[in-house]
Amino acid sequence: MNVLVTGGTGNLGRATVARLRAVDIEPRVLSRKHGPGLITGDLRTGDGLAAALDGVDTVLHLATGYRNDLDITRALLDAARARGGTAPRIVYISIVGVDAIPLGYYRGKLAAERAIEGSGLPFALLRATQFHTLIEQIFRAQRVLPVLVAPPFSAQPIAAGEVAQRLVELVHSGATGRAADIGGPEVRTAREFGEQYQAARSGRRAVRTLSIPGATVRAFRAGHNLVPGAPYGRQTFAESLAAH
Repeated sequence: MNVLVTGGTGNLGRATVARLRAVDIEPRVLSRKHGPGLITGDLRTGDGLAAALDGVDTVLHLATGYRNDLDITRALLDAARARGGTAPRIVYISIVGVDAIPLGYYRGKLAAERAIEGSGLPFALLRATQFHTLIEQIFRAQRVLPVLVAPPFSAQPIAAGEVAQRLVELVHSGATGRAADIGGPEVRTAREFGEQYQAARSGRRAVRTLSIPGATVRAFRAGHNLVPGAPYGRQTFAESLAAH
């Protein structure tokens, strides 16, 4: 099986590449850089995509442009459709709640989903909750503040490695369409996660919940970022903190 990974040098990408190799799939990793294990191409301009896609069965599209997810996804789809022979299957990673939470970044992810669905190519879409590392980064960014501020809603973070595992399962299964959303093993308030962050670092700062108005926060408070039912992930946020 020939697999191309976009975004393969990022947090999720590295974990996904490692899991592909663990099941004896040596993927091509698309990058604007040159180096061992990389195939050079640019999703922003389309340069190198034809060569990168040559002979590929499945594309794991993990790259994010933050402000231009739709643009880079369209470039990939155009290159995939232009390729002769059997079209590759696109496996795309998205975020739980992109259709209900009015964040600009989420709107871009939703637009990319819709472009893939309407592309005429075989595809699989997977939405996951936020990674443990994102929750940690939110608190780490406040290291100079006298208190630790938590947003007024709950979250269900998941380990990037567990999302990578599910992506590899989708590659092997050949499933198409939207897969079931996946989330972490526990739903806690952001304040509780902040307290766990403090405990892991023997911090003494108080954790305070910040009241934030607006439609985006209302959507998070309504639980649109959560996955009901049995969780897919097993590693808790506290276990993630302890691991590093």
